[in-house]
Amino acid sequence: MKVLKFGGTSVGSVKSILSLKKIVEKEAKRQPVIVVVSALGGITDKLLSTAQLALKHDNLWRREYSAMVDRHHTLIDTIITDPQNREDLFNTVDALFEQLKSIYFGVYLIHDLSAKTRNAIVSYGERLSSQIVATLIRGAKWFDSRKFIKTVRRNDKSMIDQQLTTHLILETFKDLPRISLVPGFISKDRDTDETTNLGRGGSDYTAAIIAGALNAEVLEIWTDVNGFMTADPKVIKTAYTINELNYVEAMELCNFGAKVIYPPTIYPVCIKNIPIKVKNTFNPNNPGTIIKSKIEDDNKPIKGISSISGTALITVSGLSMVGVIGVNRRIFTALANRGISVFMVSQASSENSTSIGVREEDAPEAVEVLNKEFYAEISDGRMFQMHAECGLATIAIVGENMKHTPGIAGKLFGTLGRSGISVIACAQGASETNISFVVKGEYLRKSLNVLHDSFFLSEYKELNLFICGVGTVGGKLIEQIKDQYDALKEHSRLKLTVVGIASSHNAIFNRDGVDLSNFREQLKASLPSDPEKLRDKIIGMNIFNAVFVDCTASKEIADLYQTFLEHNISVVAANKIAASDQYDKYIKLKETALTKGVKFRFETNVGAGLPIIGTINDLRNSGDKILKIEAVLSGTLNFIFNEISEKMPFSETVKKAKEEGYSEPDPRVDLSGVDVIRKLVILAREAGYRVEQADVEKHFFIPQDYFNGSLEDFWKKLPDLDAGFEKKRELLEKEGKRWRFVASMVGGKTSVGLKSISKNHPFYNLEGSNNIVLLTTERYKEYPMLIQGYGAGASVTAAGVFANVMSIANI
Repeated sequence: MKVLKFGGTSVGSVKSILSLKKIVEKEAKRQPVIVVVSALGGITDKLLSTAQLALKHDNLWRREYSAMVDRHHTLIDTIITDPQNREDLFNTVDALFEQLKSIYFGVYLIHDLSAKTRNAIVSYGERLSSQIVATLIRGAKWFDSRKFIKTVRRNDKSMIDQQLTTHLILETFKDLPRISLVPGFISKDRDTDETTNLGRGGSDYTAAIIAGALNAEVLEIWTDVNGFMTADPKVIKTAYTINELNYVEAMELCNFGAKVIYPPTIYPVCIKNIPIKVKNTFNPNNPGTIIKSKIEDDNKPIKGISSISGTALITVSGLSMVGVIGVNRRIFTALANRGISVFMVSQASSENSTSIGVREEDAPEAVEVLNKEFYAEISDGRMFQMHAECGLATIAIVGENMKHTPGIAGKLFGTLGRSGISVIACAQGASETNISFVVKGEYLRKSLNVLHDSFFLSEYKELNLFICGVGTVGGKLIEQIKDQYDALKEHSRLKLTVVGIASSHNAIFNRDGVDLSNFREQLKASLPSDPEKLRDKIIGMNIFNAVFVDCTASKEIADLYQTFLEHNISVVAANKIAASDQYDKYIKLKETALTKGVKFRFETNVGAGLPIIGTINDLRNSGDKILKIEAVLSGTLNFIFNEISEKMPFSETVKKAKEEGYSEPDPRVDLSGVDVIRKLVILAREAGYRVEQADVEKHFFIPQDYFNGSLEDFWKKLPDLDAGFEKKRELLEKEGKRWRFVASMVGGKTSVGLKSISKNHPFYNLEGSNNIVLLTTERYKEYPMLIQGYGAGASVTAAGVFANVMSIANI
């Protein structure tokens, strides 16, 4: 024998109720079934809100009442095809509605809505729906659950009289029909015979009580989801169904906000070792979640993450609490007497404070109760006035195997800390099945996402990217991410989601991911943006595993890095300005990233995609010391001085560099050596030296006046330099030497300038726009380390930025 319970969504529409019929009839061919149904979806709330209208003497109650009648009539007209059955059902339903109307009218007339009357009103939801389902399913026999589900009044609440209820269930179902139809939720008081109920979600409880009493083979809870999820799928899009849970894990998840089944449901079947299956009425072929006592081959430490929004934290504190016996007893007794539930407790080891988590709506009454309970202690200063901190959320990670896995708590709080999320209070039981903690409500989504990702509950590790700059480098980066997206998901289990893209004037954002196939069109159609709006939007999205990627050369954008790092957003920069700016600013960025547990990556600031900065960092981290750096760092200048010849004068090589995309749009930026100076300063700093741009000794090869005036003037004047360069080049050629614009650092002293390089020097054969770096260290003194390769171009720079992003993902 099976017990099947169907929730409000399962009887809330024509499609769902016909699916219910199919499921029940299929099961009934194999064995007898007891079917427990809830009210039509939303009807319980409507019954209560209509009662409130009647209480307020608002005639709108009549319209709301009529809407409920119409909804039930429409459903009957649609699904009951036999004329006689339909007429009989209409008579039954209309009689119930007439009773309900009389009760509403009484509330309207006398302006009173007692608990007794409220209970009577809400009972009609299940009484109506169960009659409809009983008529729909051929051969079903309807039972009034109020005749065998009995309650007793304790502490102002209706509690199950287990012994009497079990006896009555056994009597009622001693001759078990093939299909029994039972309204869930409703009951009767054993002493007064008044209609009562088992609380919101009580239909699950009804089904569990029946299953336990009759030793059912299984209890099936049919709802609108596939089962228990690893997290709330409305928040975590990568959440997936948990195949198996034990009773304790299921109870913990239910207590902390997983609204799959009503928490009291578990106990009646748990003690009889009856499994619970959670299934989806709209997807009956899905296996769902099974809940049982023991799970074989269970090696996952964390099963799920659950949460309760709208949490209030009340702190009971005072020095008089230390060593005093009975304070906590008084706290919980006082709250229990007023029917206030506490779902989390955190106490300091010094015993001078106890924090309790309650629902926000209960907070004012809880504070009032506790202030009254400890009035004497508060009056003479032994304890402090109670206060409630609202706007919070409680999160719990749940898993029976946590107790066998060291470091779970450390990983939990480390992950939250790196994401900039402060834990306000936490609690962990000795069973180690649940670690629960309180955070600000605004961090709930971010907390759930980062924990789901961190504990490998997600199928993929996720990074959320904000890309600023869609020029040559930014455009190539977006293209590379688009091309690699599927491969990274498949082979690296990494999901790179671009959640924001900004140009110099516009920005687009999408928490679920920007469509990269037409992002330029989206940008054109988007609202104007500026650095301040960009900053506020990115911080305001409060997204987890966020990375800001700067592919601009803008100082205003570089100035945003500090704020982003302070908000636990990693930064990857192709932009050289921040790392070469004032030394104190540079150090502050690095220290902030270290303190916040995020990353500040800027490998492409020097050498495009070459691993120069990373190599220097590795050498220093291993205990080596950088003594000297010699480098050709400008791909543009190297291209120019490799191309210059008798047939290709200096001015033509500059034009060619611009035409082939090696130089900036204004080549004076490259010719001035400013770019190389910035790169040298960055290398010297990464090597451990305090260097400013002003400290670099500069030897320029173009007169200063060529950098003044317009770009057009520059191009007109540039050929004037050709003769001088050709004369020097001829002499250089006779000596068997070549020009290289070299950046040097020796013991912290830096210089840049055009040098003549002989054939035996590693820089001599440097081709095209390649870069080269020689590192002389204490370990590599006799034979310096050489790093050489393509050091310019949008594609390789974008690839270097991509590699920096990947380095963050792989941490």
